[in-house]
Amino acid sequence: MGVSLKDVAQRAGVSVKTVSNVVNSYPHVKPETRERVQRAIDDLGYRPNLTARHLRKGRTGIIALAVPELGNPYFADLATAVIDAASQHDHIVLLDHTAGLREKEVLVSQGFRSHIIDGLILSPIRLETEDLLARAGGPPLVLLGEREYDAPYDHIAIDNVAAARTAVRHLIELGKRRIAFLGARHESLRQPAHLRLRGWREEIRASGGVPDESLVLATDGYDRRDGAAAMTRLLDRTDPPDAVFAYNDLVALGAMRVLTERGLRIPEDIAVVGFDDIEEGQYAAVSLTTMSPDKTAIARLAVDCLVERIASGASTAAFPRRILPGCTLTVRESTIGRGRPGTGA
Repeated sequence: MGVSLKDVAQRAGVSVKTVSNVVNSYPHVKPETRERVQRAIDDLGYRPNLTARHLRKGRTGIIALAVPELGNPYFADLATAVIDAASQHDHIVLLDHTAGLREKEVLVSQGFRSHIIDGLILSPIRLETEDLLARAGGPPLVLLGEREYDAPYDHIAIDNVAAARTAVRHLIELGKRRIAFLGARHESLRQPAHLRLRGWREEIRASGGVPDESLVLATDGYDRRDGAAAMTRLLDRTDPPDAVFAYNDLVALGAMRVLTERGLRIPEDIAVVGFDDIEEGQYAAVSLTTMSPDKTAIARLAVDCLVERIASGASTAAFPRRILPGCTLTVRESTIGRGRPGTGA
């Protein structure tokens, strides 16, 4: 037989109700009583039945996280951070991936698993505002990612324009003038790729330059192969760039591979900046300078918002919040070379 609330109550010399209040973190328990109960819990090895606790509240204790691609290191890191944050609220996380397909994002956002989850954290790519506005009921929803929406849901995002400007400013301060952008997509103006391209343009103009649109290369996707293909096209021209700002680290790493194969020096011939700060970039042959989103803060804020919405019982937010955690520049060898200390900005 396992240890029960009654066993803990007898050991601590309090009522079962008091033990329940301590286990459920009710604030009105006296500190000395809480300490006595906690000591009894530790001594007896009592473990609360979280499933029963959630079911008594009409909940499952499960939240879902849906991202475009779990094979992408950024989303894998983010999923780990969400799981850690959810555990602080005694929730477990059900993972799903949408492959960046609108129909899958719509299906997930409509709550097709609503019978087993209390809430959903969704990082969409192609979902439209109209899809969210058409959402009828369903579990509480918190949005992740850089795409912007006019919908009644909390949104944890990154200021893509400001982050891109920081990356480009770093290259300009290093004397780079022909800065290419790899990863443009001809889609919504609110897509992260477009917002980062906008930041590229704004910072070049702010420095007194004129954006050279011939240095903007679209890619089919955002993986290493896409960066390699784009970099190959750039180098086949007669007037290659002296720096590259890539949509993400994977695109940047693919570009760097081509630069190395062509015998070009990084950063002396062409400097490279990525975005996401994945671990692979830190340990590349030439470590990658990158924009580093605070993934731990993103996960914590998303889970905190979702738990708050779950407690309120409302599937939409009367006053939705848009929260922008920090995104800092991590300087490594791909822009300053070896032997010089990196700095954040």
